[in-house]
Order: sequence, then structure tokens, then C-alpha cells
Amino acid sequence: MVTFLLGIAALILGYIVYGKVVEKIFRPNASAVTPAFRMKDNVDYVPMAKWRATALQLINIAGTGPIFGAIAGALFGPAAFIWIVFGCLLAGAVHDYMIGMISVRQDGTNVAEIVGKYLGNKPRYIMRVFSLVLLIFVGVVFVTTPAQVLGTIFAPGNLTFLYIAVACIIFYYIIATILPIDKIVARVYPIFGAIIIFMGVSMFIMLFVSGDIRNIPEFSFQNMRPDRDINILARIFPFLFITIACGAISGFHATQAPIVARCLKNEKEGRAAFYGAMVLEGIVAMIWAAVTMGHFHHVGVSTAVAAPVIVTQSAIAYMGAIGGTLAVIGVALFPITSGDSAFRSARLIVADTLKLNQKPVKNRLAVALPLFAVGIPLVVFALANVQNFNIIWRYFAWSNQTLATIGLWAASAYLAKTGKMYWIALVPATFMTSVVTAYFFTANETIGPLMTRLTGSPETTWIVGIVMGIAAAVTVFSLFVRLIGTKQKGTIREN
Repeated sequence: MVTFLLGIAALILGYIVYGKVVEKIFRPNASAVTPAFRMKDNVDYVPMAKWRATALQLINIAGTGPIFGAIAGALFGPAAFIWIVFGCLLAGAVHDYMIGMISVRQDGTNVAEIVGKYLGNKPRYIMRVFSLVLLIFVGVVFVTTPAQVLGTIFAPGNLTFLYIAVACIIFYYIIATILPIDKIVARVYPIFGAIIIFMGVSMFIMLFVSGDIRNIPEFSFQNMRPDRDINILARIFPFLFITIACGAISGFHATQAPIVARCLKNEKEGRAAFYGAMVLEGIVAMIWAAVTMGHFHHVGVSTAVAAPVIVTQSAIAYMGAIGGTLAVIGVALFPITSGDSAFRSARLIVADTLKLNQKPVKNRLAVALPLFAVGIPLVVFALANVQNFNIIWRYFAWSNQTLATIGLWAASAYLAKTGKMYWIALVPATFMTSVVTAYFFTANETIGPLMTRLTGSPETTWIVGIVMGIAAAVTVFSLFVRLIGTKQKGTIREN
């Protein structure tokens, strides 16, 4: 209980203190004319009030990740709380703020172009493909998961209901992706953001009312994960840092920040819109990890697929049939509002790459419809069985964290080249490099099985993965400091 409550307090204080430090290092210019005014087109570039832009960023980034990921992360016990707090404040919120504000400075450009400008053309081309693949994975996950959540409460086990729900969600995504941002998204999503916050606060209060708060274990070096009995490092590194992505750090956010960057009225509003929205998502993740540990009296689920059942059972137990149903609907809104923004981001990335004006509706259709043509078969694949969904989810999780890692390296390069203190991005970039590399060498969905055949045991594979992760992180860190941090420091002068 104490670990959980201190974590919530740390997130709030972190926004006030460390968020201000990050803002001071970036140096936002209150008098600068933002892209929302300079490039206003009433489609994607639309000036928004600060509270509306912040709510839009929150609802865009808060898909099922901070709920499903946190529930699955509860397998690791209270270590999940530690990662959410430090990951969110020192890595995730820094990542979101930097990518968002760099995008503001670069006419609302997407993350692939940011990476290209500060890391080179080859990374730019890689990121264009990589970010599109991730966004399609996100869209697929955020079609299937809300349908599953709604199915658990309205029609358990009914495949017809599931496919009807999926069809309705896809139809909505197509409409929302094509329409100007202020027609549906900017008007309705702030209300959804309020629902998300209300739901989180309600679940937090009910932890106390129900007495489940007392069941939440404190952080210790006790092994709480039955399938990993080596030591605490073997449990949490690198698997926890991939399992809990949204809520700690997420590359998907780098694709969403440029959407809001095109709507900010003042650069000084970036701390609330980007850093603040990430902290709010971290609080949501903390609450759902706590609900899982507290209500179920143990660290309870093994896969993200079990999360819809966990959500439904805990919500109804805490708030009754009516309140629980409303809470479950609120959970379903998370992925729906992130799924459509994923396809919108994909449309913008393709349009920016092709330099295709998005004001004409026909141009938006020409870009969006092929994206859905790729995504829909993947949705059908994911719905076929649990194993297929797990495949999509795992690749989404790893590619998500890899994109976040690249985003942090780009932010580090921007800060170094503009003569600013780049260590705030370099340290988390280095850490995340070790995470995604170690995961690549150890996870079952990557080359883990091949490595185990070569090494002879999973334990040896894990050790090799750790060594490879550390080696990759140290190598990239050294190259960055020498080639960019030193030789190119201060070579770019901002207006």
C-alpha cells in the first residue's frame, strides 16, 4: 500500500518539479507563432485551448496500454509501481515532451522526419516504415481490445456481437481519420478524457472503500512471478519494461504528439499537453496495477488477453452492475479514441512523405483507405484465436518500445545540436537501448528460442541477452557522446 501511494505522490510532484526542469532546458518561446496559426488549414492545423489540447493528447495516448499493460505488469508485483513512476517521469514524459515540442518547432512534422533531421536520412527512411508498421499494429490492437471489453459485459462468448462491434469500430475509425480534427475529435474527446479521469478516481477511491488497498504488497526482492525463479533481475529485466509500455514510456506517443503539436496555441502550453498527459497516463497505470494486486489478492494475470475479464470483474465488484458497466464502457473508450488517432497519424506520415496536401477530402481518402485495407485482414487474424492476438500484441509491445528508444536518441541529438543539456534524454535513451536489445535476444517472439538452442538453457540465454543489451547501450552511448554530443554540440541555431 505504501509503495503504491508514494508512487502516486511521486508522479504528481514529478510533474511539478522535474517537468519544470525539462521545460526550462527546452526553453519554450511564449512569443513564437505556432503552426496552429502559421499553417492553419482547419483540417489538421487547428488552434485549440490549452485544456482541450491536453485532453486530446491524453485521450490519444491512453489506449488499452496503461490498463492492459499494467494488469499484465502486475505479474511482476510492486516492481511494476517503481517502473511506472521512474519510467514515466524520467523517460516517457521527457520523450513525449521533447518529440511534441520539437514537432511544434518543425511545423508539426511527424516523428520520422524529426529522426531524419537530427539522426540522418537512413534512420528517417527506417522510421517511416517502422512507425507505419507500429501504427497499423496499434490500430489492430485498438480495434480488437475494445470489442473484447464490451463483449465481456454485454455478450460474453457471443462471436456475432464481437464481429458487429469490430465492424462498427472500424467504420468509426474511417470517418474519424478523414474528418477535420475539430469536427469529432476535438469536440468529443475532451469529454472522454473527463470520463477516463473520473473512472480512474472512482477505482482509486474504491480501493480504500473495499479495503483492497491493504492487499497491495510492498516492494521487496521477493519473487512474485512463478515462471521466473532466478532472481528479481531475471523477473523484471527486460520483460517488465516491455510489458508495461504505455504508462511508463511508449513510442506510440511519438506518433501522437505531432497531432497536438499542430493545435497548440502557445509553446508554453507544451508542458501540460505533453509532459502532463503522460503523467496522467502513469497515474491510470498505477491504479489498474493496484486494482489487480489488491482486488485479486495476488499478482494475477499471465497475458493481456485476460485483462478484459479483470477489468469487468473488478469494476462490477467495486461499483455494482450499473457503475461497473459505465466503468467498462469508459475502458473501451480508451482504445477506440487511440485507435482512430493511430490511423490519423499514419495518414499524416504517408501524406508528409508524399507531400500530398490533405485539405481535399479525396487526398485524405487516397491515403487512408489503403491503410485500412492492410489493417482489416490483421484484425481478422487477431480475432481468430488467442494465440494470434498474442502474436500481434507482443510485436506491438516490442516495436512500441523500440520506437520510443529511437525517439529518445533523436531528442538527445536535438538537444546536443542546439547547445542544450542533452543528458535528460541521453540517459533514458541508453537504458531503453539495453532493454529492447536484451528483449530481442531473449524473448520467445524474437530470437529467444534460437538463442536457447545455441546456449542450451533459458538462464544462459537471459545472461547473454543482458550482456548484448549492455554492450549495445554502451556502444551507442559512446558513439553519440563522441560524434554528436561533442563534435556537433551547438551546431544548430534556433530562431
